[in-house]
Amino acid sequence: MVPAQRHLAFLLSVFLAGATFAAAPQDPAGYPDADASDPARLGWMVGSPPPPDRILRFDDGSYFRFPAMRWSVSHFRQLMPTVNVSRGLGAPAPLPRALRGDIDGLVFQPLGSDRTMTWQASLKANYTDGIVVLHKGRIVYERYFGVLDQQGQHGAMSVTKSFIGTLAAMLAAEGTLDPSRRVAEYVPELASSAFGDATVRQVMDMTTGIRFSEDYADPDAEVWAHAAAGNPLPKPGDYTGPRSYYEFLQTVKPEGKHGEAFHYRTANTDALGWVLARASGKPVAQLLSERIWSRLGAEQDAYMTVDSTGTPFAGGGLNTGLRDLARFGEMIRNDGFFNGRQILPPAAVADIRRGGDPADFARAGYALLAGWTYRDMWWVTHNAHGAFTARGVHGQAIYVDPKAEMVIARFASHPVASNAANDPTSLPAYHALALHLMGSR
Repeated sequence: MVPAQRHLAFLLSVFLAGATFAAAPQDPAGYPDADASDPARLGWMVGSPPPPDRILRFDDGSYFRFPAMRWSVSHFRQLMPTVNVSRGLGAPAPLPRALRGDIDGLVFQPLGSDRTMTWQASLKANYTDGIVVLHKGRIVYERYFGVLDQQGQHGAMSVTKSFIGTLAAMLAAEGTLDPSRRVAEYVPELASSAFGDATVRQVMDMTTGIRFSEDYADPDAEVWAHAAAGNPLPKPGDYTGPRSYYEFLQTVKPEGKHGEAFHYRTANTDALGWVLARASGKPVAQLLSERIWSRLGAEQDAYMTVDSTGTPFAGGGLNTGLRDLARFGEMIRNDGFFNGRQILPPAAVADIRRGGDPADFARAGYALLAGWTYRDMWWVTHNAHGAFTARGVHGQAIYVDPKAEMVIARFASHPVASNAANDPTSLPAYHALALHLMGSR
């Protein structure tokens, strides 16, 4: 792969996959802060046409160079092909409002710091684009920054994985999907790949033994082939690799043994999306619309990015409105019940909340997530509140705290992809807010 192609593949893979790396926290020093990088202030893509130095394109990678990517995450549909996730024709489910003025001043102590920080300050520290807090089903806090507003949609990155995992948990609870069966029983095309003899459960919990390096410094890492396969742009004339996500999955080789350890690898979610499509007879975007999004009372359609064959990117291609992301989290908090109906079987939510094997997770070495596990493509904290979360690069999150009856939905565009860069402020802020809301009963 020539350098220009590799650069574009890198941008696509990081931007779309939304991996949560196990790396140590990275200092964003050297990047302009949230105010200086505000995409509205910088005027990206404004004008007919915009000035040449304000134009962003997918094909040359300019869309993802910070700070330009702060505009891109809220305008993904303008940059590449997508498929709709319909909200249906019903009225939106109301979210009652009980806005509070005491949250911005909430004080907490970031992890590893001897100083305190306010909730309001943490939003800028994490380059927040939008955040909604629900308490007992009511909006108590809502803020938008930059170019995101109430009508906008934003890339959810790897929060997408939790939607796919939720669909799998749903079909498993209903008996449509058997997690104990081998992947090849659902997708025979994967029989010769590393996925073939893995169980669906091992894919759902990312305990597969597959070779999928996300070391971007290694030109032979599998992440390059994955990104090139999923790139919807025309391939070079001498390109001989896989040309779609499905074709790529058939090339994945084994490494280690299935079921021995948790390894966060985006290819698992792509494989699960294929399994779901076969088990249900519907592509994941249609399945998500019919089984969840159209029943949720969402305000807006969602959409998913696709490869050159129109296959939705299960590993990180979902884009939604912020309040709709909160609605989804509230549905999960209420054991699958929302908008006057039981959308998910309670057993599916119970399966998510119980978490995975602590020993499997510990082997992954997430220094800031000690005691956590991974189940159905959700991250489970196992803290005193039983909190669990969906996570994506650059700060995307759904955080559910059952004990505090709280849901937080956040979109962000942090210059550092790894969640390790914002976890030291985000995680203690979320827990401090939960305690604050509980104390106000």
